[in-house]
Amino acid sequence: MIRSGLVDTHCHLNMDVFQEDLDQVIENARQAGVRKILIPGLDISSSQRAIQLSRQFVEVYVAVGVHPHSASDWNDGTAEQLRNLAENPKVVAIGEIGLDFYRNLSPAPIQIQCFRDQLSIARELQLPVVVHNREAISEVFDILFQWQATLDEAHAKRPGVLHAFSAGEEDAWLAVNHDFYLGIAGPITFKKAEELRTLVYNLPIERLLIETDSPFLTPAPYRGKRNEPAYVEQIAHKMASIREQDPELVARTLRINAETLFDWSNGNVDSHLF
Repeated sequence: MIRSGLVDTHCHLNMDVFQEDLDQVIENARQAGVRKILIPGLDISSSQRAIQLSRQFVEVYVAVGVHPHSASDWNDGTAEQLRNLAENPKVVAIGEIGLDFYRNLSPAPIQIQCFRDQLSIARELQLPVVVHNREAISEVFDILFQWQATLDEAHAKRPGVLHAFSAGEEDAWLAVNHDFYLGIAGPITFKKAEELRTLVYNLPIERLLIETDSPFLTPAPYRGKRNEPAYVEQIAHKMASIREQDPELVARTLRINAETLFDWSNGNVDSHLF
């Protein structure tokens, strides 16, 4: 176990698949050394559920947002609900938002408008964003960089994270050079993920975050099982192996990165964790 602690910056414990054994899943995470967990919303109801969980479990923090799959439900009323939810002190980001042109469960123009509107809310509330991209990286970047140019200096330096990053090297460097973080998830442990492992070796670790995306993207050696936050330890060890660094040092840097982006200690860094 990584003794000094881990974080999971993206997992969907607000999904029904965790309803029957959530207490045990949280306890497993604690036993694995996971100290903080970020749960993103996929729509208004799942964002509300994430906030409920943040009241129940001290380590849980929240991003509220409408996923591109649900963009067709977006309207002025949804936007107002999102603003109200974001007033909760444990809400540290707007997300999971973005574009998904692979499944296209909502029409592309509606996805784009929903994405832009939520970015505007993030600007208004001075919150970073948790961004979903699938087969839409050029459009995502165009929208994000236009938005980032309207932010004040401090916000522009911590704009958000591209979650479960899966694009190529050129796109990775473009994101990093615009001060975005890249979320690294279970695929880094997959046999055919050499390109991703090369990226993790070459990119500045100060721009990487660690996540499980539970219940999806289960890392080796647990592939085929439901993913959960405890398995973030496998991702941390794999990153340390790739970078040829001490796992404790890598975990510490990843925790600091998450703290910098999400400010989920409200500026009061817990010294025994960091």
